[in-house]
This record gives sequence, structure tokens and C-alpha cells, in this order.
Amino acid sequence: MPTQSRKRARRYDPDRTRTALTAESARVREAVRALTPDRLDAPARPAGRTVRDVAVHLAGVLGRTADLVAEPAPPGVRASLALVQWPFLVPEPVDRAPADAVAADLDALFAEGAARFDALVAPAPGDRLVPVGGSTMRLDDFLVTRVAELVLCADDLHAATGEDGGHDRQALAAATRLFADALAEKAPGGSVEVRVPPYAVVQCVGGPKHTRGTPPNVVETDPLTWLRLATGRTTWADALEAARVGASGERADLSALLPLNG
Repeated sequence: MPTQSRKRARRYDPDRTRTALTAESARVREAVRALTPDRLDAPARPAGRTVRDVAVHLAGVLGRTADLVAEPAPPGVRASLALVQWPFLVPEPVDRAPADAVAADLDALFAEGAARFDALVAPAPGDRLVPVGGSTMRLDDFLVTRVAELVLCADDLHAATGEDGGHDRQALAAATRLFADALAEKAPGGSVEVRVPPYAVVQCVGGPKHTRGTPPNVVETDPLTWLRLATGRTTWADALEAARVGASGERADLSALLPLNG
């Protein structure tokens, strides 16, 4: 994992983060409500999982966050995991869901999680520490990762079912920027400009730094393709072949850097 960035970290407005998190969860909840039992049994990303597994994972995001905040805060420690480092972690497990879980059960799980989030997380101070693996993270930062997790798994759900409630704009923006900043953290430099309109532009990869005019090395793609590339949900070669990513310049090949946790 790259060390903590020496550059100034991007700031996320905590009120907007909380709003984006609940809005994205509400969109996913509507998509899950439309799923019939046979569709819940369909295969989904990651390999070996079903739509039911992904739906249960999504339904529990707000509740699991509330569970962490309900625990006593780790005493006498500082945050040890910077937000920009989270994309380098091993992807969160999507466990097997109970075979008898149906859309109605999942809707109740969404509702319970939202209520507990409103009661426990919404009023919690942003500098409150929560455990993340063997590390700790500020709550405000951790909530940005929850936004990204919802966006990524909602995209998995859409890919498997065609049910697309769209994404909350602020949620998609936060996820896109988080993974773009992580790329710049993994490959610091200024020889390649990566554009993910309308949300992010970063410079990365060592070499001659671009200062003005048209950059000699440019990568451009849309937000969802970028997130799929950054997390290994699609490959650089497949995205190029499908014309979902454009790359110009001799250094504009990011295949060795993706996925970010590779």
C-alpha cells in the first residue's frame, strides 16, 4: 500500500457525504424492491456470487456502519488509515446470503439500517474513530468509503439485473474522486493526465511534468468505467476495445496500475 500522501488531501463536505450516502442507499433500495425470487438467484459480480448476495450486502451498509459507531471508540489512538489509502485494501467480502432472503426481507433490512443510521451515525462527530480492518479511520472519511461501496455494488446489481435506479450525483462524484486520487497516490507524477468528466482530473505517473497547453499523455473515461477499471471489474484491454476509455500518448497506458489494489 502506498504511504500516506504528502500532498494536501481532498476535502469532502461531511453534510454532503451523509446526504449522498442515504440518497444512494434509497436508490438501491428501490432497485432491490423490483427483484423477483428468480432474479435474486441470478449470477452477479464478483464471480461465484448471486444477485441475492449483492442485494443483502447493499441492504446492510447503513446498519453495519451504525454497528461500528455503537461500539466504544478506540481509546487513546489516532486515525491510522488515510482516506486515499482505502482503495488499496482488499475488496470487501460479499458473503453468501441466506437462500430464503427475499425482496421484502431486504426492504426491511434497508429500513432498519436507515433508522439506525439516522439515530447513531448522523449526529456522531466526524472525528470519531471507527475500526477498519486492523486500522482506524475518522468517521467522516469512513462515510466516504461507504458511499463508494454503495456505488460499486449498485453497479454490480445493475450489471446482473438491468435494474438501474441511477446514482445519486454527489455519491458518484465522491466515489470517482476517491479512486482518481488513489491513482495519483499510487503513481505520483505529472506526465499523464487522467480525466473522468465531470468529476475528476488528476495527474500521475513519473516523467516530464505537464504545465500548460494540451497534455502529451491523456486518459479519459466516464465515471462508472473508471470505477470498474480501478476495482478490477473490467480490464484496461476490454475498456479500450469497447471504446469506453480513450488513451493518447506513449505513457497513457495504465494497465500496469489497475486495479489499484493489484
